[in-house]
Amino acid sequence: MQTASRKRSRRMDLRTTPEDRELIDRAVAVTGTDLTDFVVTHVTAAARRVLADRDRFELDDDAVEQWAAINARPARELPGLRRLMERPSPFSG
Repeated sequence: MQTASRKRSRRMDLRTTPEDRELIDRAVAVTGTDLTDFVVTHVTAAARRVLADRDRFELDDDAVEQWAAINARPARELPGLRRLMERPSPFSG
């Protein structure tokens, strides 16, 4: 596993319900890893998913071309948005 090759030096304690712990232990047993590897692997994957739209923006070559084509299109007139932006801000004044 990816996490096993790095030296771990920070401790993380957490509490679970008995049901959650039983579920986690069953998943650990099925994957054939130990609890630490299982938790670190899955928590870091979840963290990457949560941060994906805040941390990175990666596209393959085809997606880059599609993105460029979308951005090259002329802006559409959105009357509702224009009216909203013309309203005075409730935070000023």
